[in-house]
Amino acid sequence: MAAPRIVVIESGRTLKDEESLTLEDSPTCKKPRLLEARFPLTRWEFAAALGVFLVFSTGLFCIYWTMPGADYGKIKFPRTISELRILKDDLADYAQSYRAQFILGYCSTYIFMQTFMIPGTIFMSLLAGALFGVIKGILLVVFNATAGACSCYFLSKLIGRPLVTWLWPEKLRFFQSEIGKRKDRLLNYMLFLRITPTLPNLFINLASPIVDIPFHIFFLATVIGLIPASYITVRAGLALGDLKSVKDLYDFKTLSVLFLIGSIAILPTLLKRKRIYE
Repeated sequence: MAAPRIVVIESGRTLKDEESLTLEDSPTCKKPRLLEARFPLTRWEFAAALGVFLVFSTGLFCIYWTMPGADYGKIKFPRTISELRILKDDLADYAQSYRAQFILGYCSTYIFMQTFMIPGTIFMSLLAGALFGVIKGILLVVFNATAGACSCYFLSKLIGRPLVTWLWPEKLRFFQSEIGKRKDRLLNYMLFLRITPTLPNLFINLASPIVDIPFHIFFLATVIGLIPASYITVRAGLALGDLKSVKDLYDFKTLSVLFLIGSIAILPTLLKRKRIYE
């Protein structure tokens, strides 16, 4: 009589074929998979994240509470270019009459969204161009995007590791491997990532402290690397009437220019690797 085959299941135990058929349909056999799908944060990590969110939310509420009165019924966060045009028309007079207060509210909202990974900052960047022009718009966008990215960096340092590992395990391993190859020219590589859309900025903000990118490298790469994309977005904000969709911002020509600038930033790293292999 042939010996029964041995089956290895996810929990690490070994069972005979006859037993495995029964156990695969049982609730206990499914526990490992259910555990893998669970939300990765512990109660303490979730409480810390919630506490930070409440502090930011309270500060944002206080800023809006002390701002001069406005018709808030007309103010709706845009999700399309047409809604952004309407918002720009509604806010134009208010932004001129209460410039300092408006900028404070704008900056607070942008940083809040960037910190907590709320989508829609592209519309905030377009609005900056539409209301303040190129120079002031770029300064506003770069300042807010950098401040929000740095805030997200420190939030990820607090509770980000299990979250990023859960959401993007393969991408995180790839990023860590690439960072390990470029320790000597890390700033150049980070500039390349910020300038080009190779990796999403959201992922870079969250993953950077996890793969041990020093904060000063992260900060410099963010400040400098966001300028080209900010310029493109702010310039587009001046001509909202000609813009049909957010996708129109990054056509083939624009992406080619960004990759060209990014290639210049990473060139020293490539040349050094070439010398090593020679």
